[in-house]
Amino acid sequence: MVSKRNVLHLIDSFEQGGTERQAVQLACRMHAAGRFRVHLACFSRRGILLPDVETLDLGEIPEFPLTSFFDRNAITQLGRFARLLREREIEVVQTHGFYTNVFGMAGAWRARVSNRVASKRESEGFRTSAQQRAERVAFRLAHRVVANAEVVRHQLIEQGVPAAKVLTIYNGIDLERVAVKLNANQALAKLGLPRERRRFVTIVANVNHPVKDHPTFLRAAQRVRAVVPDAAFIIAGEGSLLEDYRALATQLGIRDDVFFIGRCERIGELLGISEVCVLSSKAEGFSNSILEYMAAARPVVVTDVGGAREAVVDGETGYIVPAGDDEEMAARIISLLNEPGRATGMGELGRRVVEEKFSCVAQLARTEALYEELLARRAPAQRAVTVQGGPA
Repeated sequence: MVSKRNVLHLIDSFEQGGTERQAVQLACRMHAAGRFRVHLACFSRRGILLPDVETLDLGEIPEFPLTSFFDRNAITQLGRFARLLREREIEVVQTHGFYTNVFGMAGAWRARVSNRVASKRESEGFRTSAQQRAERVAFRLAHRVVANAEVVRHQLIEQGVPAAKVLTIYNGIDLERVAVKLNANQALAKLGLPRERRRFVTIVANVNHPVKDHPTFLRAAQRVRAVVPDAAFIIAGEGSLLEDYRALATQLGIRDDVFFIGRCERIGELLGISEVCVLSSKAEGFSNSILEYMAAARPVVVTDVGGAREAVVDGETGYIVPAGDDEEMAARIISLLNEPGRATGMGELGRRVVEEKFSCVAQLARTEALYEELLARRAPAQRAVTVQGGPA
């Protein structure tokens, strides 16, 4: 019986960020498929997604806490990580974001792991020049770099990553995650929203980074409210900018029409009571929020950033508007609220697009095919070394 090949996924933490959820989802499905022996490691073993992993038989999930890439602790943790890879005989390491790329590719190179896969999940606008230089080093150490959108792949190639090294594997969406399990009144109660008739326009995005550009959403909300009196607006997400945005809502005169609900664990219910869903970002890689909106059969209004055009068919599954243009954003939201039949049709088409193009099944199949390709290419060299001079 052929033993399974050992693969390790390195993630930041088990918090409910888009990158973390995608990494955990992929690792869990890969484990369930049974073709590889899956290992997990992290910087911080905490977060709402951890229970999903603890139900699986993955063994210990070691953590490698970092405070900086440039202190003695980083060197210590890098050594620990390299030893772990050697002890567990890891043949493929995949990292899932900037910090794990830099740390994980260095550690895997140090441990001489023969198949190193980095990931790029964002477009320009997120990283400092120093961080970009560090990540370029990580990409040089990687055998492949997975982009989550074609626009990200093209940017990597323009920045000097060899085209043959970069491939696109789209995010996978779990349709069960957006399933509605409560009726509307129950959902409103769970979410802490008013039960009187309101037409909700929703944005799901963290409130930590200005690049998500909630001010444009709020300015659009002011315009929509002036035309559609029963419109209300939901901001789902938590972060350090929350009070700034509360103050802006007050300044715009829409404080009583904007509901800041924080982190939302009932995403299916939230999207189920929303009539239109929005992305206002100035930059993205490939937004998980867009795919979740579409999977829930919601019409979308999204900014023309990252891989938005790879998911949204403008005028058919929603609308694409220029980043920062609150006037155009508002006009598109108003048109969807005023034409509910057309909005419903757009949402249903969007769900079909997700089912066909952005499924978890497709994501897993492409990732496993990548691993098989890498392992097959390196197998002859490994066998030659063993025959000629014993194990390397």
